Amino acid sequence: MRIAVIGAGIIGLATADELVRRGHDVAVCDPRPAGGASHAAAGMLAHAAEAAWGQEALMSLMAASAARYPGFVARLAASAGHAVGHRVDGTLSVGVDAADREALAALAELQRAHGLPAERMTGSAAREREPALGPAVTSAVLTVDDHQVDPRQVTAALLTVLGDRVRPESVDAVIRTAGAATGIRLASGTEIEADAVVVAAGLGSAAIEGVPSLPLRPVWGDILRLRIPEGLRPLLTLTVRAQVRGRSVYLVPRDDGTVVLGASVREGSVEGVQAGSVLALLRDADTVVPGIGECEIVEMLARPRPGSPDAVPLLGRVSPGLVVSTGFDRHGVLLTPLAAEVGADLAEGRDVDAALLSAMDHRRFTAAGDREAAGSRTAPALADLVGALPEGSR
Repeated sequence: MRIAVIGAGIIGLATADELVRRGHDVAVCDPRPAGGASHAAAGMLAHAAEAAWGQEALMSLMAASAARYPGFVARLAASAGHAVGHRVDGTLSVGVDAADREALAALAELQRAHGLPAERMTGSAAREREPALGPAVTSAVLTVDDHQVDPRQVTAALLTVLGDRVRPESVDAVIRTAGAATGIRLASGTEIEADAVVVAAGLGSAAIEGVPSLPLRPVWGDILRLRIPEGLRPLLTLTVRAQVRGRSVYLVPRDDGTVVLGASVREGSVEGVQAGSVLALLRDADTVVPGIGECEIVEMLARPRPGSPDAVPLLGRVSPGLVVSTGFDRHGVLLTPLAAEVGADLAEGRDVDAALLSAMDHRRFTAAGDREAAGSRTAPALADLVGALPEGSR
């Protein structure tokens, strides 16, 4: 099959890579390949630490995708010839005041209820595990199943593997013939014929003629990268996610002696780096890890992430030959292997398990009939999601 993928973020690139591995002729179009939200992402694969009450469907999707990550990164690293920053050290979630401790206790209860390993720790025990933690830390939860990757290394590997299949060009329209998607038209006027089109352009989907309107909004995140002085390395060995008097901050250590500090979650009008967000991140990070004040800031940036109304992705076949894969919000990196497999299945015209598709049904916010269908959704169990994927990917 000839398949066009619109969008070269981590989801679009991974979907294209999966399609190429299945033997298809693929073209990927994006004016700035790997330059959007994926470029700013910290790369936490924290399906346990990011568990949340009322988001059972999303939790199941995250766990199913996390189970696929080791195979995904191993194949990609072998194909590209370089590592992608995959670390399996775990995540330490810490708190400062009494309310933070209660929140962590509730998180651990939720994690255990879903069969996720979660070890509660005192502040002193957490400091024994991570000596750089400051005296303000009073409680912690260790989730050993949470991992991390470096999204920039992942996208670089995908770009290497895909080569000239990736075209740095904008797409103006999806071409339709008799109601079915049959190709795309570039801003240059060039048309690319295709048997199927996958739209993974995030917020840019709204500007493409022929793509139905989707309930997406920009969820901005400010993020910093800091270089740790030689005398302080390693500052951290685990990813640290903190609640500081109800505010969230995380620190992700990298193998190159840097640490990623993030990330704000805001929906205001400031499209660049917001001063108040940076101030809050640095202040809260310094409360948790005082040594952060001695680090050099090497980068500050902000990117909008495509968010759906319920933070669950929009992934499905919207019309013959046209698939949308978007709305991944803060979980795009974690959900990449799952999204790539399901998106490829849909592009090929395969049937995908109804429970899996219902969790990400793009129609759940539209017409009354669709809302009724969405209302009947239940959170799919992890075993159901595992069984929904092709035999060769399990």
